[in-house]
Amino acid sequence: MSHPWLRRIALFLLILAGAVLLSIVVYRFVNPPTTAVQAVNLLKGGKLRKHWVPLENISPNLPLAVIASEDGRFCLHSGVDWGAVREAIKEGGGWAGFRGASTIPMQTAKNLYLWNSRSYVRKFLEVPLAYVMTALWPKARMMEIYLNVAQFGPGIYGAEAASRHYFGKSASQLSRREAVLLAVALPNPGFRNPARPSPRMQQIARAVDFRIPIIAKRAGCVLP
Repeated sequence: MSHPWLRRIALFLLILAGAVLLSIVVYRFVNPPTTAVQAVNLLKGGKLRKHWVPLENISPNLPLAVIASEDGRFCLHSGVDWGAVREAIKEGGGWAGFRGASTIPMQTAKNLYLWNSRSYVRKFLEVPLAYVMTALWPKARMMEIYLNVAQFGPGIYGAEAASRHYFGKSASQLSRREAVLLAVALPNPGFRNPARPSPRMQQIARAVDFRIPIIAKRAGCVLP
């Protein structure tokens, strides 16, 4: 017979999985009130700047820039881009050096339910969450949630708060250059400042900007 504490752990995990699944269904229609990453920031004594806006109130330059920077096959894959995973493993010299290859659904899962620090456990959990969210949400809803919960700087969450903080304008008014700089800040929001980009950040921004015309041809899932 199994120990009672094993049954309790199994029951807890089952309830937790059910609650997460239910929340994913609800978030198809209701905006998430907060995220795990934001909650951790508050527990550490940080402050939050955020203001939810619908996708149609965000300049199309930003979803294009984010796809070009973060997930070039966003409209094509079902949550995980295994081609990008294999390439990242190859470039990293195997699983030990594996970095990156997180799709927008995986990053959305991380922001909503997981934590910022990198680990194989987090990556393992991101994958099923990304598949479930992609199955239940249209890609436009995925992008809307991601652009409203992603961290763009210390305590700055979402495109509207970031646009107002860095450029003094609403997210609907972002130029292509400003959108690219915001997208480039996403992998390291604690150190990359879109309003004062470093030479390295500007170099990355040029590469992302170069890809945007190509991305625009296959980004119909998020464009009007």
